[in-house]
Amino acid sequence: MMDLLSTQVSEQERAQLQHPMVGGLILFSRNYQDRNQLCELICAIRQIRADLLIAVDHEGGRVQRFIDGFTKIPAMGDILPKAKGDIALARIWAKELGFLMAIELLSCDIDLSFAPVLDLNGISEVIGSRAFSSTPEQVILLASAFIEGMSDAGMAAVGKHFPGHGSVAADSHIAKPVDSRSEQAIRDLDMVPFSDLISKSMLQGVMPAHVIYDKVDPSPAGFSSFWLQQVLRGELGFNGVIFSDDLGMKGAGVVGGYQQKATAALAAGCDMILVCNDNRGVTELLNDFKWPRERPNMPANLLRADSAKVASALEDESRWLEAKSLANKLLEA
Repeated sequence: MMDLLSTQVSEQERAQLQHPMVGGLILFSRNYQDRNQLCELICAIRQIRADLLIAVDHEGGRVQRFIDGFTKIPAMGDILPKAKGDIALARIWAKELGFLMAIELLSCDIDLSFAPVLDLNGISEVIGSRAFSSTPEQVILLASAFIEGMSDAGMAAVGKHFPGHGSVAADSHIAKPVDSRSEQAIRDLDMVPFSDLISKSMLQGVMPAHVIYDKVDPSPAGFSSFWLQQVLRGELGFNGVIFSDDLGMKGAGVVGGYQQKATAALAAGCDMILVCNDNRGVTELLNDFKWPRERPNMPANLLRADSAKVASALEDESRWLEAKSLANKLLEA
């Protein structure tokens, strides 16, 4: 999964998007000028490759790539406090915010937001209010409601960052986080939302953390066959798509250069690798990298938007308007 440098597709990017190793595209704020431009960009991309999985990080709060022309979505960690601890009310709100987030992206023909965050709001500043709560039980209740809203709109859910990023302070975008807790502590706390939602078949995708859990494995989770194959696939029975987090992040740098990182991520069990904010890295992989195993058809098949659900949801303008009003009310409260 690659990205674009600006609001239009360059000739180099057009050629890259047609490469058989490219299966997806992730969008950022730099790709957005206004809603009309975004829809034109998506249309142009679909004309190049109709089968591409188009994604964005659009969680709400401080991680929302498109603002003007879209409804500003509250941070997930603000929902329960604004409901004054009423978990039943918070679940209703979470469901409608999930629907709102999804339908506004789907209306532009974007398949996927990498959401929800299933981390706990612990000591990690990069997670913080992106998490629904500091307790696994509340994360499960609120995230499952958010996913139900996403599903109503026709969007798949990708839980991140397995097995949990909230209990380590360092930011894996700019540092190499190490979580030195015992394996049992991680299983008993941070991993609980993942295991619960996987057992209920609520996640179509999972993104692992660029965190080293050094009492368990010397590699970051996204490069660890223990975490991805033994635990996620084997023990938890996850049968969806495993995305690497961005291979350009500092937390991935312990593995080596792009070819080493790509090889390690795929060997560990990732199905789709993300290379963001580094066109030279994309070029290097497309020119020189030899895919080490048979490529799965899973990402497009499992994670493309459900067109029938999308069409039905778009017809119900009243739900969108009510959800939009809810989001505005929560931001003003």
